[in-house]
Amino acid sequence: MPSKLRLIALATAGVLLAAACADATRSSRETTAEALTAVLAGDQRTPEERARDDYRHPKETLLFLGLRPEMSVLEVWPEPGYYTAIIAPLVRARGKYYAGVIAVDPGSKHSMQRNEDYRQRLAARGDLYDRVNLVTFPADGGDVVPHGTLDMVVTFRNIHNWMARDTASQAFATMFRALKPGGVLGVVEHRGNPAVAQDPQAKSGYVNEEYAIRLIEAQGFRLVAKSELNANPRDTKDYEHGVWTLPPTYRLGTQDHDKYAAIGESDRFTLRFVKPKS
Repeated sequence: MPSKLRLIALATAGVLLAAACADATRSSRETTAEALTAVLAGDQRTPEERARDDYRHPKETLLFLGLRPEMSVLEVWPEPGYYTAIIAPLVRARGKYYAGVIAVDPGSKHSMQRNEDYRQRLAARGDLYDRVNLVTFPADGGDVVPHGTLDMVVTFRNIHNWMARDTASQAFATMFRALKPGGVLGVVEHRGNPAVAQDPQAKSGYVNEEYAIRLIEAQGFRLVAKSELNANPRDTKDYEHGVWTLPPTYRLGTQDHDKYAAIGESDRFTLRFVKPKS
């Protein structure tokens, strides 16, 4: 073979080998599903968390959002750790997990205890959580990580909390900056009744789906998919004490406990957004 053709053949072989190696480092939906099954079977999850799987569908939800073990992922306000116990072990070997904990208010014993309990949970299982990156998610719209750091940001049932503090726009702006172009934002939230006007402070804990979409897209995100994985048509959304009437909170205690247990956890929307590449 002439030397020039030999060089072309060698170069082509090198490109193909590099592509094959790159493909080998990428996880498919199928391999991720297998890895999630193994993580969900682990002993790091509490019985209470396992009982919630029927309502939260963690495996299916994370697959819908597009999570893969090699990703750099930020979970915003992960405490007390339901999804930490799933995502952190999944990405431990090949990706990164950032826990964006609540900014502690020195005057709030609740937030201080919440953070401390979460830190103790991480410390108790160093074999799984030793590579967790603990960061503070700012309440004022500042940066949580350097711009363009992350492949994915996820947050579960937190929009109403930010609305109550009038910081929802700032929170999503922070997430937008943290993501790489093309990065994914995954959101799950208690879904309000669209026939009822949205309370700007979401005092009931419910957020209308279209309201949330407008809020998030206003920060530059683009909605790419919706899922009904976490829907619950039994949720009437008209409780005096809001969403916290339902499990797992049971704000009314033993009053009508069986009634609310039969309803189950709240009706929720599940949305996937992207940060545009341009």
